[in-house]
Amino acid sequence: MAQVADIFIIGGGINGVGIARDAAGRGLKVILAEKDDLASHTSSSSSKLIHGGLRYLEHYEFRLVRESLMEREILLNAAPHLIRPLRFVLPHHKGLRPAFILRLGLFLYDYIGGRKILPPTKTLALTKHPHGKPLKPTLTKGFEYSDCWVDDARLVAMSAVDAARHGATILTRTKVLGAKRQKGLWNITVREPNGEMHVIKASALVNAAGPWVDKIEDKASPPPQSSKQIKMVKGSHIVVPRLYHGEQAFTFQHTDGRVIFTIPYENNYTLIGTTDVAFSGDPDQVSIDKHEKEYLCSVVSEYLEAPVIPESIIWSYAGVRPLVDDGAENASKTTRDYVLELDTQEGAPMLSVYGGKITTFRCLAEEALEKLQAFLQYGGQPWTASAPLPGGEMGYENIVFYIGAIKTAYPWLPDSLCHRYIRSYGTLTETLLSRKTSLEDMGQAFGASLYEAELVYLKQHEWATTAEDALWRRSKLGLHMTEEEQHSVAQWFESQP
Repeated sequence: MAQVADIFIIGGGINGVGIARDAAGRGLKVILAEKDDLASHTSSSSSKLIHGGLRYLEHYEFRLVRESLMEREILLNAAPHLIRPLRFVLPHHKGLRPAFILRLGLFLYDYIGGRKILPPTKTLALTKHPHGKPLKPTLTKGFEYSDCWVDDARLVAMSAVDAARHGATILTRTKVLGAKRQKGLWNITVREPNGEMHVIKASALVNAAGPWVDKIEDKASPPPQSSKQIKMVKGSHIVVPRLYHGEQAFTFQHTDGRVIFTIPYENNYTLIGTTDVAFSGDPDQVSIDKHEKEYLCSVVSEYLEAPVIPESIIWSYAGVRPLVDDGAENASKTTRDYVLELDTQEGAPMLSVYGGKITTFRCLAEEALEKLQAFLQYGGQPWTASAPLPGGEMGYENIVFYIGAIKTAYPWLPDSLCHRYIRSYGTLTETLLSRKTSLEDMGQAFGASLYEAELVYLKQHEWATTAEDALWRRSKLGLHMTEEEQHSVAQWFESQP
């Protein structure tokens, strides 16, 4: 007999898993299918920021900025192991926005979102402040403001874990081949990883397929009567050896109106991004191009005393943002706001998700459930605003004390590994280390502090089935490993039943 769900969700990115988590927590039967791994595409290709979007104020998107800033502190409380405060230095460039405009924007940024945890903006004399040392001496004035860094792919994974804890079924590497309305239900044909096909029935269908949202609409019968168009915009990032001392990030303005971030990354590196380039190709085949590399290096080199050159790039990644086409000619001016469109033909609703940003995934999910409530007639109320994500139960204020507690409980664990585990797994570190009394108990050492016990954990609890899943999404250990070490991880996965 075919499975029957209240909601079937297509897409294992941040919006899909966010909706799955919220819906399952309200008692609904949820099935989510992702054609690849969780966070395989756009959701692992972000700038790794939970932020309000300072530059969106210029486009008068006050509601989006306010909502994002409110979500910033909600998420910081929910996942203090994955999200941490980050101070940004915005140098004043005399040829661009006037200093008083920057200060006014930052004043709004500080107060329209009800900031409680993060420190406010400060004005800096860059020639005297340590943060100014990496910069060219002509940059004499700047501002320091708050936002947050996030491990984007792990945020997706933990949202999926929480959805599963509440009863959701998470199907990775499961492709949706078609969806047909019949007698008030959806009949969704899927192909499993082993190639077998079967039909799953659901009362409602959520299309959170990101860059493939229109392709999924084409597979629906009858297709939704959608009035929205998506504009695919490629955003690319580069990683270079660490450019400066200190834990501050920089926000650099450019003459084209964009801002470029430089962010301390993985201890030894600096992350630089992002570009905004109109994209019309296959989202499965997206990559950075030569022009983007040169552009990012050029913008940063305008500000830093030591220039950055494309030859210094050690890694890059690119993703496609499926933005709502609002008619803006410049890709960087296209709104980052989300739109949820509900189609209710034949009594079988289909909710399509257009646009959005990682910061607003939780409130997007609440709005999605509100739109579907009349059709599913469930009684559950919104709950995620005060609920920690798995691993975040210690709370933001107690994470330092928790690190000390783990060090005491596992004195054999090296400090660097202890910090990495807690920043990746939070309180779930105790599950990973269950019944372990020494490093020898952790099994094979693969290099870069990766032990077999962690791979077993990722396979059993986080749907990791390949080396790429483990080394580039559940972690970024691939940056620190040789090709031979990465190959040994791939062999380990291939040897697993």
